[in-house]
Amino acid sequence: MVEKLKNHCNQHFPFLKQKKVLLAVSGGLDSMVLVYLFQQLHYEIGVAHCNFQLRGLESFEDQNFIQNYAEANSLPIFITQFDTQAFAQDYKLSIQVAARELRYNWFYELLETQNFDYVLTAHHADDNLETFLINLSRGTGLDGLTGIPEQNDKVIRPLLAFSRQEMEAYAKQNAIQWREDSSNASDKYLRNKIRHDVVPILKELNTDFIASFQKTQEYLQQAQVMVEDASIMVYQQVAKEVGEEIHFDLKKLKPLPNYKSYLYQWLREFGFSAWDDVYDLVDSQSGKQIFSSHFRLLKNRDYLVLCPLDFTDSKREYFITKNQKEVKVPLNLSICKVTDISDTTIESIFVDEMKLEFPLVLRRWKEADSFQPFGMKGKSKKVSKFLKTRNYR
Repeated sequence: MVEKLKNHCNQHFPFLKQKKVLLAVSGGLDSMVLVYLFQQLHYEIGVAHCNFQLRGLESFEDQNFIQNYAEANSLPIFITQFDTQAFAQDYKLSIQVAARELRYNWFYELLETQNFDYVLTAHHADDNLETFLINLSRGTGLDGLTGIPEQNDKVIRPLLAFSRQEMEAYAKQNAIQWREDSSNASDKYLRNKIRHDVVPILKELNTDFIASFQKTQEYLQQAQVMVEDASIMVYQQVAKEVGEEIHFDLKKLKPLPNYKSYLYQWLREFGFSAWDDVYDLVDSQSGKQIFSSHFRLLKNRDYLVLCPLDFTDSKREYFITKNQKEVKVPLNLSICKVTDISDTTIESIFVDEMKLEFPLVLRRWKEADSFQPFGMKGKSKKVSKFLKTRNYR
């Protein structure tokens, strides 16, 4: 398995050998095999562990297990603890999404503050299969069936070529210890239900199912590349960039077979998801428009015009005076005094009036802006970094 991983990294990640890499380690089978393998390959590694405090004493036992392993093997280790439940409630997120937000924000912080080059996670072929089935069950486009990416910015997943069965056999052969996560036995989460009830049936139907699935995903990934190439070529014929706007020529677009697929490819990156509304806009009357969170798509005669919602005001500043109760432009805000902190949501903030300096300035973010994310410890984080890492992943 060491030789297989060495060849895989040489082929897919040749740049890693001379880099300083941070391994995300939970203490489970896959992450402990990841650490062991990269020790055998003599990479310069560090270990990062997140204690999400979701399983009581068991979470702290995982933390101690990893800390003892790192110290015994003279590995740099970084540990943090999150109040994941509170973070999920405050931001109206599922536990899984909250944990992902917290850990990847922290990983990127470590990359910057500890001078690591990449984060390596232990996702493997079975994880990829489960993700495929989850996306399939929810309904997805081709991109949702191509699996977990091997690399996404600074995050690399070198074990996607290996099955859990391979890793378990290797761990037993090399006396690698790991801890079992008790929550993996529960069918509370969709992933676990697929893992326990669906995947075993597929493997029963085909004993080499994982290998067959990996081959199918290779074909899907190749098809996705073809789609992206075709999308770029058609975009060059149909679209024209005018300042911060993009104008799509409907006279050139509509005669094309499956033109809706091209719109999907172009517009999904701008946050649009109500696809029936997008497609209806093509034949609607001039002046009709739809919105994503940050963009507007307008039907203007024979064109669809895409532009940022606030592009005309991108450099403007708005001032809020001390006695002002509401703001209408460039967004709706209401301001009031309270005596205590009530239930928080992602749409509300509480601030100490004594620390405010009026007038307050409302503007778009700038490169030097920074803040300290809720639930995070340590140094402040640049807004630009936060916006970048939210796309993960």
